[in-house]
Amino acid sequence: MTEQAYLRDCYLSELDTKVEDVGEDGGVPFAVLADTIFYPEGGGQPADRGTISGVAVVDVQKAGDTIRHSLRHPLHPGPVHLELDWPRRWDHMQQHTGQHLLTAVALRDFGWPTTAFHLGPDKSDIELEVGQLAPDDIERLEEACALEIRAARPVRYRTAEVADFEQLGVRSRRLPEGFKGAVRLVEIGGLDLNTCGGTHLRTTAEIGTLCLLGTEPMRGGTRLFFVAGERVRRRMAAHEARNRDLRSLLDTSDDELAGIVTVRLAREKDLARTARGLAEELADHTAAFLAARSEAVVDAHWEERDMAFLQRVARMLVETAPEMCGLLTATNDGDLLFVVAAGEKSAIDPGETGPRVAEALGGRGGGRGPIFQGKAGSFRNRDRALEILRGSPA
Repeated sequence: MTEQAYLRDCYLSELDTKVEDVGEDGGVPFAVLADTIFYPEGGGQPADRGTISGVAVVDVQKAGDTIRHSLRHPLHPGPVHLELDWPRRWDHMQQHTGQHLLTAVALRDFGWPTTAFHLGPDKSDIELEVGQLAPDDIERLEEACALEIRAARPVRYRTAEVADFEQLGVRSRRLPEGFKGAVRLVEIGGLDLNTCGGTHLRTTAEIGTLCLLGTEPMRGGTRLFFVAGERVRRRMAAHEARNRDLRSLLDTSDDELAGIVTVRLAREKDLARTARGLAEELADHTAAFLAARSEAVVDAHWEERDMAFLQRVARMLVETAPEMCGLLTATNDGDLLFVVAAGEKSAIDPGETGPRVAEALGGRGGGRGPIFQGKAGSFRNRDRALEILRGSPA
């Protein structure tokens, strides 16, 4: 394949060319161009976006010796004008060049080889062949990268034969077995020489800044997350906006946010424990109240009570009054909950009667022993469910 425009000049954002072939793949139309400024997905870098004579490009992929541009609408062979989504391309160039620099510095200064790279929509990552990184390791790596960005090292392209890699000191990804011919290299002057077919900046200074976000363990190594260039500024703006809202809500300064939240979370946990205790106490008193009634079948309904509350009432009821049966219902965040409970001396078998009650309530459920529970579709036929439990004819 002849070298395409996206490789000849990564800064080219418009191009006049022609559609040489068209087709469809999985119902999505595509076009093959004589030349293209659109980068096809590969090497950890996503595909470019933009338009071809006003038609949106939704994906770009290599297909053998051609590049397919997946389109929103079909095109016909002939002359076309390409326009690149430049902000997206610029972002990818900043992230990808930042990755090359980060990988080179991690290897040169710390001896940590990179085994993989992924450029995500919000943050990117490299996979390092090293165990867990300490916070001061990350800080030292970030500062070393900052020095290389400020050095404004030139970024250039060249080609070389595989046989010359060792002599040139090429940091190479694995090439196909038996590969022969010239390979495209990306060089950061005085720092790195690497095989790569991606798009890059002209100088490390254009990265602007690179921020390391944190790590996570993976397959015996470490995944290191980062953002570069404009993403750092956008991330900082988002953090500031969030902190501004938190300062207003909590009426405190940035330095005190974590402490205030810690105190309030502890207080919330205490309140939740207290609420659970009160709910259990209420359930016990409710069960005692129902057990004191004279009917063989009792019922009760609550608004905004959960299944745990119904279950506790049911258990206490059948333990206190084993001859009784109960239909307990409640609403909870839009759900309609029900429990059928019967003591060991009751004439009701929840396993047999429960499904009939569920059907009457337009729902479903299950259970074993003294409790059958489920969700109802409606409580309009609640009286019919009670009739079933009281033995009225179907």
